[in-house]
Amino acid sequence: MRRADRLFQIIQILRRSSRPITAAALADELEVSKRTVYRDVADLMSQRVPIEGEAGFGYLLSPDYSMPPLMLTPEEIEAVVLGAQWVAGRSDKTLANAARDVVAKIAAIVPAHLRPFIAEPSVGARPVVQRAEEENIDAQMLRAAVREGRKLRLRYRSDIGEETARTVWPVILGYSDTSRILVAWCELRQGFRHFRTDRIIEADMLCEGHGLRPGELRRRWSAWRESQLGVSGLPAPR
Repeated sequence: MRRADRLFQIIQILRRSSRPITAAALADELEVSKRTVYRDVADLMSQRVPIEGEAGFGYLLSPDYSMPPLMLTPEEIEAVVLGAQWVAGRSDKTLANAARDVVAKIAAIVPAHLRPFIAEPSVGARPVVQRAEEENIDAQMLRAAVREGRKLRLRYRSDIGEETARTVWPVILGYSDTSRILVAWCELRQGFRHFRTDRIIEADMLCEGHGLRPGELRRRWSAWRESQLGVSGLPAPR
């Protein structure tokens, strides 16, 4: 890694953390010695990059520091391209077009020597071999309900064919290779449930909101998930 790229990467590592990062941790991620990290951090401080801390304690970047957001490395560009490929192949039309638009915008503003990493990336998402069942639900409306904190009224069919009416507080719309799952607090069941969108027969966004402050419903779901299932687990759709 060139020294200029390494200095940039140190700033990136510090910027993604709200806690001090030790020189040992920086050296491990950058695959250099701690002595190199000490020297690089000292050089950044001399260039008035607002890094606080010292050897033995850890380093912290001031939250007031700003850097042009599109000073991208080849790896960052390929990460965006890979994510956009996955979204474009597995989501609804609106989100798929948005993913393609993001890549087009990046291609229009990055320097010429970085454009090959967009046109011919070294990574790629596996093509979808099995499409989700045909759905009549507007995924854009579901995402809007999540963002705006609005309740949804659903008519839902379980895996055994039972139909129920539900009023839910949507938390997040999750995507996998072959399906989408709406995570929500269900007023009928008085608990968090996961609804496969291909089993939602009808969905209407209500004017009524759930009344919680922004982020509170997500925090409650995260706490429930950790206590009941572990961070990586998901229950079967209901």
